Amino acid sequence: MSDDRSKGDYDWLFDANAKTAPRPKSPTPRPSAPPTAHIPSGATSPPPSSPASTLPPPSLPPPKKPVKAKSSSTRKFQLPKWWRLSTGATLAAIPVVWIIYLAVVPVMAWSSVSTLQAWPDGNRPAEQPGTTYLVVGSDSRKGLTEEQQKDLKTGKESDIGGGRTDTIMMLHTGAGKPTLVSIPRDSIVAIPGYYTTKINAAYAFGGPELLVQTLEESTGVRIDRYVEIGFGGVVSLVDAVGGVEICPEEDMDDDKAGLDVKKGCQEVDGKTALGYSRTRKFASGDIQRVQNQREVIGGLGRKLRSPMTVIDPIRYFRVVTGGTSAISVDDTASIPDMARFALALSGAMGANGRNCNVPISDLAVHWDVNRAPAFFEHIRTDTADDLDDLCTKDGLPPS
Repeated sequence: MSDDRSKGDYDWLFDANAKTAPRPKSPTPRPSAPPTAHIPSGATSPPPSSPASTLPPPSLPPPKKPVKAKSSSTRKFQLPKWWRLSTGATLAAIPVVWIIYLAVVPVMAWSSVSTLQAWPDGNRPAEQPGTTYLVVGSDSRKGLTEEQQKDLKTGKESDIGGGRTDTIMMLHTGAGKPTLVSIPRDSIVAIPGYYTTKINAAYAFGGPELLVQTLEESTGVRIDRYVEIGFGGVVSLVDAVGGVEICPEEDMDDDKAGLDVKKGCQEVDGKTALGYSRTRKFASGDIQRVQNQREVIGGLGRKLRSPMTVIDPIRYFRVVTGGTSAISVDDTASIPDMARFALALSGAMGANGRNCNVPISDLAVHWDVNRAPAFFEHIRTDTADDLDDLCTKDGLPPS
């Protein structure tokens, strides 16, 4: 039988010392697939070629780019865990600390506020709807040094004998808009136990108690709270809010009041605001004076309503503590009572408030015998929203 196998190097198969086949000298080329023959219509297709010749080459993913090791300079910086935890705790505590601060400062200030007996003995008007505050600006020099008294042109305490009231106002808050009523200190009224004279004499004769009794008997309105502010309190409050705006209609120069301002709107400090509230150099005397006082209070109200009063801790401290040594309240008042008073006073001088002068019949400050009783009836019954033309800035009937 003849061997038809092709010649080749197969000696390694029979050599016991040979471990592997020798590497061929050159790779054998892979035979290419034969061209596909055209198959006539109706003819059977030829047998398929071998799988190795018909499968497409495997779809391999592209080679990955080599990953470079990050250098220490490109790594993300992270704060230590203990630092992140302490910072988060601090931020969470800020609102709590702020609320405590807002509550503690009024308590500190309250310790400097004086209390006094303001309620008279005997029969008083019955309880009425709403709350009525009596706000008195006295000529007390309490809290002022001798140098400040000289600078503010207030004179000395010993020069004036018994105290006087520079400002008398009733503030009513209830179902309607808060209403601030100016009562000129030259108002002619009957003072219980004395005679008919200017209302500020009641304070000189019998202090807060007689003033409250005089007003309650003259108006029929029950006074629920009493707040008294001296000269020093006005100056401190105005300076604490950074000054207030006044708009005099003419140049004003009053050496007795320590006032020298030009015509037109301007921002003034506490000293000038006090002089503007005290001066009486007007043809209408006390009537214009109470309008100036309301103008200063209105300027204070606008500043106090500013968010900065609460946001700025220094300003908040100055506002709350400013002039507290020159403020006296009735001995039944509390911190919440005074907080409500401040909000009501600010509201009365704002866009949603109302401020009036007691109805008068002449510049001698006689109360109008018809309009004044009707005016105070609305205060007694908490229907101040129905005052209409009974409420005017000078107290005179609308022209």
